[in-house]
Amino acid sequence: MANLRKTVCALAASALVLSACGGPADSTDDKRPVVLTTFTVLADIASNVAGDKLKVESITKPGAEIHGYEPTPDDIKKAAKADLILDNGLNLEAWFARFVKESDAPHKVVSEGVQPIAIGEDAYQGKPNPHAWMSPKNVGIYVDNMVKAFSELSSGDAAVFKANGDAYKAKLQEVQDEMTNALSTLPKNERALVTCEGAFSYLARDTGLTERYIWAVNAEQQATPQQITRAIEFVKENKVPAVFCESTVSDAPMQQVVSATGAAFGGVLFVDSLSGPEGPVPTYLDLIRHDSKTIVAALTGAKP
Repeated sequence: MANLRKTVCALAASALVLSACGGPADSTDDKRPVVLTTFTVLADIASNVAGDKLKVESITKPGAEIHGYEPTPDDIKKAAKADLILDNGLNLEAWFARFVKESDAPHKVVSEGVQPIAIGEDAYQGKPNPHAWMSPKNVGIYVDNMVKAFSELSSGDAAVFKANGDAYKAKLQEVQDEMTNALSTLPKNERALVTCEGAFSYLARDTGLTERYIWAVNAEQQATPQQITRAIEFVKENKVPAVFCESTVSDAPMQQVVSATGAAFGGVLFVDSLSGPEGPVPTYLDLIRHDSKTIVAALTGAKP
């Protein structure tokens, strides 16, 4: 059984409290074990599995860019007090080693068991694409890993974690089926997902889409002319009806593709972070449903 902690979610992060901690600010007598995740998407998934049995927090706040995040002293303090630390793995959190070093808490990589897809170009060629959570199928694996880790942390609640995980996986399957069925009517050449960042490899694989992007990972400072030209050529050759860009980067390079090809700008997609509770994607299920509906509507010409 994990050591009992007396912690509170910071008032300045009240939006995060609602989405990741599962409710209003905790009182000082909250004695639930603390689970610390590296970013808001993992915190929300973990909260669904944990229910009210564990206190789940995220290191990063809503809207944060995860790839180049710079930890703060407060982040290190949180890690030192955690009972369990969860990270995505697949080289996403290059800054994460400090947290493991500063904490005696058990550590679980939630992508363990996911079949990785290698990045195909640029400085990251050959490394695993870290965005495995963009596939609902993969998140089912995340959930199983969380159920196991939480059951080891609080063995008396194992049945609760299993039931919560099974219910959540059923919702993930609904989203997967809805998107796959909606896209099945498109001609093969139009079954293409063209985005700013290569964050959708797993989603594309699991829904039968061909993925193209301007740059491989958000760490790029700006798009090169060669990258934009490649995207333009692909869109023209395949008569791709719409293209997209992620919420954490500028869509200016993709707007050049739109101007050069006549393709529609299909909308903004969310990947690395949830929004606050009043935003468009306060939970992971909201995020994946938003992205699914946006992609389907733009590629099929339907109203979202």
